[in-house]
Amino acid sequence: MAPTAKPPQPPHSQPPPQAQSPTRPEDGMPSAAELYQIAAKSLQTGALTGAAGLAIGAGGGIMRGAPPALFAAFAGLQWFALGSSYMASRSLLWHAWGGEQNLSQADRIKSSAAAGGVSGMIGGMVRGPRNILPGMLVLSLLGGGATFVSQQLQNRPQPKEKTSWLASEWSPLRPLSGKEYESILEEKILKLDAEISIIEENIAAIKASSKTTAMSGEGPSASKKQ
Repeated sequence: MAPTAKPPQPPHSQPPPQAQSPTRPEDGMPSAAELYQIAAKSLQTGALTGAAGLAIGAGGGIMRGAPPALFAAFAGLQWFALGSSYMASRSLLWHAWGGEQNLSQADRIKSSAAAGGVSGMIGGMVRGPRNILPGMLVLSLLGGGATFVSQQLQNRPQPKEKTSWLASEWSPLRPLSGKEYESILEEKILKLDAEISIIEENIAAIKASSKTTAMSGEGPSASKKQ
C-alpha cells in the first residue's frame, strides 16, 4: 500500500506586532521634555519672586538698621525657594491629574492649596523647623484662596453695554442707521439741485427780459433822432 499523504498543515500564525511603548518612562510620569519645561517655568517664577524678595529684604534691613545686603540675600533666597517650589509642585500636580485643560475649578483650587503647602514647608525649613507647620498652613490658604478669587473674577458676568437714550421707547427721537442717513442726504441734495435749477431759469428769464427792454428802448430813441 502506498503511504497516505499527510494533509498540509496551516502556516504558523505569527502574533501581531505589539505597539511600541511611548517614550515616557512610566505611565503618568512626565517625559524629559516636560520636566525641562516645568523646571524652566519654575526657575523663571523663582527668579521673579527672588527679585521681589531682594527688594523687600533690602528695605527691611534699612528700616531695622541692619546690613541691607545680608537681609536682601536671605529674603531673596527664601522668596526664590517659595516661588520655584510652588510652581514646580503645582505643575507636577496638573500633569498627574490629566493636564491643565482637563482640570475643573475645584481641582485648580486643590492643586494650588497643595502647592502652597509644599512651598510653605520648604520656606519653613529655610527659616527653621518651628516655621514648617505655620508656613504650610498659611501658604496653603493663600494659594487656594488666591486661585478661588481669580476664578470668581474670571467667571463673573460681563456688564451690559450702555445703550443710548435715543434707544428708549419713550424718546421722541430714534437713532438713524447708515442707509437711512444716506437716503436723507440724497433727498436733500436732490431738493437743492431742483432749487438751483429754478434759480438759474429765473436768472436766465431776467436776463432775457432785460435784453428785450434794452432793445425796445433803443428803437424809439433812434426814430426821434431821425
